[in-house]
Parts: sequence; C-alpha cells; structure tokens
Amino acid sequence: MQEDQQTEILTSYRNSIDNIDAALIHMLAERFKVTQKVGEFKAKYGLPPADKNREQDQIDRLRKLSERAKLDPDFSEKFLQFIITEVIRHHEQIRQGEE
Repeated sequence: MQEDQQTEILTSYRNSIDNIDAALIHMLAERFKVTQKVGEFKAKYGLPPADKNREQDQIDRLRKLSERAKLDPDFSEKFLQFIITEVIRHHEQIRQGEE
C-alpha cells in the first residue's frame, strides 16, 4: 500500500474517532444536565446525594452491556465510577447551596 493511501485511511479513521469523541462530549453534557436536575430535586426534598443501590444497579447493568458490546467491563465500570463520583460531588454542592 502506498504512503498516500495509508495517510488517507488513517485520516479517515481519525475523523471517525473525532466524530465519536464529539458525540461522547455532547452525550455527557446532556447526562450532566439531567443529573443537575436530579441533584436539585434531591436537595429540595432532603434526599441524600448518593444512592448506593442505584449506583450498583447501574454498574451491574453497564457491565452486562459492555460484555455484549465486547467492551472491557472493568473499563466501563471505572468510567461509570468516575461519572458517579462527579455527579455525587455536584449533588453535594447543590445541597450545600454552592451551585
């Protein structure tokens, strides 16, 4: 394969990765808009920022989805744990009146 063909293929792959990254960012932004509302709801009604049962259910569900999608479930769990930690931090800030 010639170098210009290699470059074209690699550029195509990278463009797809860039599109996927953009979609991920937009999806995370939407997710955090909704979790912001959840945090406000919890603060209004005196609910705790964290819900360990819900968190574990989500982890279990996403691990299964990951297995079906042939994505490392451990990676998925770490990724979700990072998001959960950030969401709880936001909920605690909302409860303390910081946001």
